[in-house]
Amino acid sequence: MYFWDQYKTITLYYEMLTAPTCDKYNLKKMEYDILMFLYHNPEYNTAADIRIRKSTKSHVSTALKVIEERGYITKKTSSNNKKRVELFLEDSANEIVKEGLTVQNQFAYDMLQGLTEEEIKVCRKVFEKICRNAEECIQKKG
Repeated sequence: MYFWDQYKTITLYYEMLTAPTCDKYNLKKMEYDILMFLYHNPEYNTAADIRIRKSTKSHVSTALKVIEERGYITKKTSSNNKKRVELFLEDSANEIVKEGLTVQNQFAYDMLQGLTEEEIKVCRKVFEKICRNAEECIQKKG
């Protein structure tokens, strides 16, 4: 249980940092997360790609509809595949993304404070292994 409790503490802190931006732009966390995901991962620009984050199809679809209606993203049919709808950030999302990057940098700084470069490398390696294990478990049981 210790890991799970600590994980919740970390995510709670991140949510505390993102809340002012979400409130300022009247965004739900999922909508904010999708905007930041598209910014950081322009090569993953479909609704299916966003589901990499383990979000449900309905939640992603609802959030995409809202941020499209607000003009933060545009949907375009791929020229190579007419069934593929690609998502693109619009300039109107720039301020949200800018604030989001500031928050993410603050979060990383706060979480890694006091760690040496070597400790950070070890943490990344261990975390990647934990995530790989979780992914394998999901594949086996899912």
